[in-house]
Amino acid sequence: MSDLSVLYAGASPTTITISPASLATSSTFLAGRESTQIDNTSTKYVDAIVQGLVTVGTTPTANTNINLYVWGSFVSLATTAVDVLDGTDSAETITSAGVLATLFQGAAASALVDANTSNIGYYLKIFSVAAALGLQCLPPFWGLFLAHNTGANLHATAGNHVFTFMGVNYRVA
Repeated sequence: MSDLSVLYAGASPTTITISPASLATSSTFLAGRESTQIDNTSTKYVDAIVQGLVTVGTTPTANTNINLYVWGSFVSLATTAVDVLDGTDSAETITSAGVLATLFQGAAASALVDANTSNIGYYLKIFSVAAALGLQCLPPFWGLFLAHNTGANLHATAGNHVFTFMGVNYRVA
């Protein structure tokens, strides 16, 4: 009888390229920041675990949210864009609330901004990309979209926002 165990990719997580420094607020979560797509065609991870840190700017509004969404695709968005998502680290505005709801199955992670306090870092819950997409495994390409409605731009220092992932495979022994 064989044993199945989780095999994490490497000793440290991989940085996800996304630059939300000074990202403007969006009351509808349609305007945000897209990450550079992650190409899973060579690593062939079964899943990836993502975590993030987002730092608010000056005097955010209490009881607002920072939402992190995840998308997946069979093809590279560099060649076939999905709505405005093109697989590059860039500011984007999703076409409509309906398109937002269709592209993403809700936020994969969300942080409640609970005070009007400036410069607080909010850690987003760790999550499985495959599960966030409603899949059993990762698609060939995937990426993130970050939006918030805090009423103020996010912190302007790039190093105060960090997104990483750890690839997951299985080992049969």
